[in-house]
Amino acid sequence: MVRSALFDTGEARIISVNELREAWGREPLIVANAALIRNRLFAGRQHREAAHFDVLELFAFIRPAQFCAPSAAGLALACGYDEPHTPQDQTRVLIDAVSELCETLRTADLGFRLAAQSAVKAMARHGWVWADLVQAVLDRTQMPADYVAPPALEVWALLEEWEDQPPEGQARAVSLSDDEVTQNLSRALTRAGLDERRPEQVEFALKAREIFAPKWMKDQPHMWLVEAGTGVGKTLGYLAPAQAWAAKAQGQVWVSTYTKALQKQIYNDTKSLFDRAAERAEKVVVRKGRENYLCLLNFQERLGSAQSGPEAIMAVLIARWVLYSKDGDILSGDFPTWLPSLLPPTAPAAVFQTLSPGALVDRRGECTYAACPHFRVCFIEKSVRKAKSASLVIANHALVMAQAAYDLRDRVRARHGTELNGEDMQEDEAATPALSRLVFDEGHHVFEAADSAFATRLSGLEAFELRRWIRGNEGRSRRGRGIEKRLGDLVTGNAPAKTAMEELIRAAQVLPADGFSQRISIRTQNGGGIDPVGPIETLLVAALAQIEIRQSDSHARVRPVEDQGGECEAHPCLDEVADAAKLAARALGTVEAPMLALVRALEDMLSDTSTELESYDRNRLEGALRGLERRARMLLPAWRSLLQQLAPRNEGVPGEDITGDENKGQPQPAATVDWFSTELHRGRVVDVSLNRHYVDPSLPLAEFVLKPAHGVLIASATLSDGARNAANPAGHEEVEEKDIFSLARQRTGANHLVMGAKAERILSPFDYAAQARLFVVTDVGRDDPRAVAAAMQALFTAAQGGGLGLFTAIRRLRAVYDLIARPLAEAGLPLYAQHVDPLDVSDLISVFRAEQHSCLLGTDAVRDGIDVPGQALRLIAFDRVPWPRPDTLHRARRAHFGQKLYDDALARGRLAQAFGRLIRRKDDHGVFVMLDSAAPTRLFSSLPEGVLLQRCTLAEAIVSIERFLYPVELQAPEIG
Repeated sequence: MVRSALFDTGEARIISVNELREAWGREPLIVANAALIRNRLFAGRQHREAAHFDVLELFAFIRPAQFCAPSAAGLALACGYDEPHTPQDQTRVLIDAVSELCETLRTADLGFRLAAQSAVKAMARHGWVWADLVQAVLDRTQMPADYVAPPALEVWALLEEWEDQPPEGQARAVSLSDDEVTQNLSRALTRAGLDERRPEQVEFALKAREIFAPKWMKDQPHMWLVEAGTGVGKTLGYLAPAQAWAAKAQGQVWVSTYTKALQKQIYNDTKSLFDRAAERAEKVVVRKGRENYLCLLNFQERLGSAQSGPEAIMAVLIARWVLYSKDGDILSGDFPTWLPSLLPPTAPAAVFQTLSPGALVDRRGECTYAACPHFRVCFIEKSVRKAKSASLVIANHALVMAQAAYDLRDRVRARHGTELNGEDMQEDEAATPALSRLVFDEGHHVFEAADSAFATRLSGLEAFELRRWIRGNEGRSRRGRGIEKRLGDLVTGNAPAKTAMEELIRAAQVLPADGFSQRISIRTQNGGGIDPVGPIETLLVAALAQIEIRQSDSHARVRPVEDQGGECEAHPCLDEVADAAKLAARALGTVEAPMLALVRALEDMLSDTSTELESYDRNRLEGALRGLERRARMLLPAWRSLLQQLAPRNEGVPGEDITGDENKGQPQPAATVDWFSTELHRGRVVDVSLNRHYVDPSLPLAEFVLKPAHGVLIASATLSDGARNAANPAGHEEVEEKDIFSLARQRTGANHLVMGAKAERILSPFDYAAQARLFVVTDVGRDDPRAVAAAMQALFTAAQGGGLGLFTAIRRLRAVYDLIARPLAEAGLPLYAQHVDPLDVSDLISVFRAEQHSCLLGTDAVRDGIDVPGQALRLIAFDRVPWPRPDTLHRARRAHFGQKLYDDALARGRLAQAFGRLIRRKDDHGVFVMLDSAAPTRLFSSLPEGVLLQRCTLAEAIVSIERFLYPVELQAPEIG
């Protein structure tokens, strides 16, 4: 719902929703986020719309690559004004924001104004509503008449080229003293303007110091698991010793996070490590997967399809971001992710998402490297090269896992090369991984990251993408560069390579072609698929039939979850599946063989000393080889292994011991679990996948990441299980103390090291007894959407906004939103919701952070991504206990890790992680509410000491919340 005000005739007045709907189609309005307002007003219904002046567009033009939450409050804060609390204030601040932005443009340097001049002229030709105002501002400035106009769209010509970095040697084997660590920490705190010296932070820094000691044993890094409560200051606690060691040892430290939001935060915190910004820019780099960065060639090719006025305008706005972006990260960097949502919903670029961030990155590995006309200004190449000489690399868990695979490949290559030359590899040469020193922040997510990185998934889409990667787009005009286009000219004179490439292109015809989704999912009356093409599609149709048969068993069926398809265990599989799997495995072998031959031919070309390659050609060959190696030596063998082990129902199950007397027929623990699953879109099956995951992904994590490293720190505010408090409550006689890090040792791979890992728990300095309240409401029916909605509304109203409602199902979230959005808006409490509002999760959180009286509904993505210090977040309410979903993978892990105890530990961890978002500073106050009366007390045992669980009615909780957040002696903030 929309609570609105209109500013006209010099006054701001409240107007009704109907009045706003009429005005929306009658006259141009100055608005903030027209897409969000349109969605709230019409929800997809037909309507008339005038050409509105969206201030967000003006902001994106004048302040490209600068942060702004996509709302009136966000614009106010970005332009230096206080948060406007009432609709009347928001209308006024929009006028102020326009004035401030115009002044920013007027006083900008000449280069910025010249680029803006070219851009606004291009946008004016396509009817940009702000063009006349922007041109009028520029006309008031001194513009030389003889300047060469910079391009408005082809901005890659203006970007700075990257420079090659000299190779770095191996880090020295040095240790850090306590004084070196504490002094560096003290200097960093002084630069940050922090006078307080927290003993907890010093203790943490000294523990982190130990991972930088020289390595003494093969396959055994110095490893610490440290739980640092909120407020300890763990970021600077590990950055200070990391920087001190990197400077002393001339080495490199990788700091890894799970969420991109924390990557940004850590990078910002590195400011306090250096006296000069230039030194920081040289020593610190943020690394992400290549799929995060804008591909300039993609962007150039998309410009040709931007035909309509709104599309051309959007293309210029994106081009301005390209010109001023810090690093070209379009998914999680300084790109305003809300920008493409401002396109009219009927524009082709909005319908087909051709100008969305996902369409402008290189997701499919089609990079031509040095053959690309933009190679010298490529954002990805800049990041990779800068990281080679940086002291601190801030990455994410997924990239660390990928880098570990590259380190392994490089070690194998080096060993292979020395063997061919009849030499022995020295131990120090064989053990120099890039990931020598590792800090995993958000360490409780390492298990999930390893699970994703070391899994195998064969689906229609994955196989189709492989075909497209090899053969390009067949019979389509849109972009798609096959391997011949990327590599053909390089192998023309090399017969083995050329032959292998041609055989590979022919062999790829067995993979699914365009239209595979319809052929898999559309069924005839007898239940069969419609003309599957090739052995892979035939296999997927058979797997879909097995899912449907197994799901018909009510005992095997899992309660359906919205937009999550069906699934079943792979073993024992139907005869049709086993037969199809054998044929599909053979077909994949025909693709793998020429691909391996091509890999070997390219390796020979690179190692051939008789022919000197130009650096341009060498770069192209090395880039192509990386993609080929990953597919030929990792992806295709994993797919074939999965298919070869699919056994019909009378041949047993992998991992099952059917010999011997004592255990005959008893299943033995399997290292992996296989299952089939479907993917849905709007309730329709669009794909089928065959999945294999490690039951315990910490096995490959330990083997490929931990053992080669020299030092590893796993840090989090929620590493321990915390069950110790529940096992020995006050007043009971002593029981044997449990290792509260036992689950963390299992899930981080520490148990697979000979000497394991040391562990420490550093408590938060916050006074949780005074700062937090915890309620379990006993009189709300969790299965009654109206009761849950009424409770959420009452809680948000009592807290006067600043409320976060977390749901375990999207369907329930939407039902609650529909019931409470209007009454909350009428009370001056705007409500936003994931899966409802047309905004990215990060944008929703930004809006929520900017508006202190707003409320937000979300699922686990919001729970993991939110970081809102201060009063903008003062209440968190769960609709029910976040138990893990009992799918095939979880059931296998449950049996492996401890049955019910494992379920409890996961739920405890999720609650602790959510609670940790509530109190971020010493002056924060917050309330944590569980609306599930059946929530066991034991699940709250991992919350910080001092938090008292209170079970009470909703009415009692409301009274207590009001008294706690707004005591009588304090004046409660006014709500508009």
